[in-house]
Amino acid sequence: MEILLIIISILLIAIVILQSNKAESASSAILGGNDELFAHRKERGSELMITRLTAILGAIFFIVCIVMEFM
Repeated sequence: MEILLIIISILLIAIVILQSNKAESASSAILGGNDELFAHRKERGSELMITRLTAILGAIFFIVCIVMEFM
């Protein structure tokens, strides 16, 4: 079970790194330099797949952690 958790963790880290940066830069997000920072932008194609895969891997990680706690 620990090996499964390690594999899921590595996959989750890789997928999060692959996600595109939604903010132009951290400084503009903090200083408010970007007017369209929170504009609604619809994800399509590979971005949508990566976002969904991140959510699925996160849920699996959470479930595996809960199951390991009670075993």
